Amino acid sequence: MASRKEMADFLESVEKRAFKQALYAVRQEDNALDIVQDSMMKLADRYAHAPANELPLIFQRILQNTIRDYYRRSKVRSFVSTLLSSLIPTHAEDDALDPLETLNVAADEAHTNPEQWYQRKEVALMIDASLQLLPARQREAFLLRYWEGLDVAETALVMGCSEGSVKTHCSRANHTLAAILAQKGVML
Repeated sequence: MASRKEMADFLESVEKRAFKQALYAVRQEDNALDIVQDSMMKLADRYAHAPANELPLIFQRILQNTIRDYYRRSKVRSFVSTLLSSLIPTHAEDDALDPLETLNVAADEAHTNPEQWYQRKEVALMIDASLQLLPARQREAFLLRYWEGLDVAETALVMGCSEGSVKTHCSRANHTLAAILAQKGVML
């Protein structure tokens, strides 16, 4: 059973990555914040008794389900508003999060080697933009496997699909990202 401290430490350790995952999925900062907050509350309320080593998988499953719920609600709201309104277009704000906020860059690195720091910053921006171009399932598999560090079986469990599907999604995501970055002159 996870103690309150273990739960708090776990939630603190995943909040930035979870926010970035949600932001990639919904592309609106406010909605991404709501999704992460809802996911964290569900974990703390419903799974406080769970062993600490199971929290990462449970949380990822909750986060992905909350993102899917967001899309379902958005679809219903969109359908209802289309029926009831005169199709007034909405303008979503483009408050993109700086992708470098989640990088662990030493505070003085920019001063000691500014050229290398700038190159890393440019590559991070290109990767961030490229990730947003991936289809949702490929992006989800890629982030769970390579960002969250889940293995194939854990990723399949979180995504609710087979291990073969996870491998396929990750392979396609890797090839697509490599091609996009190669076009931009980044060789990985």
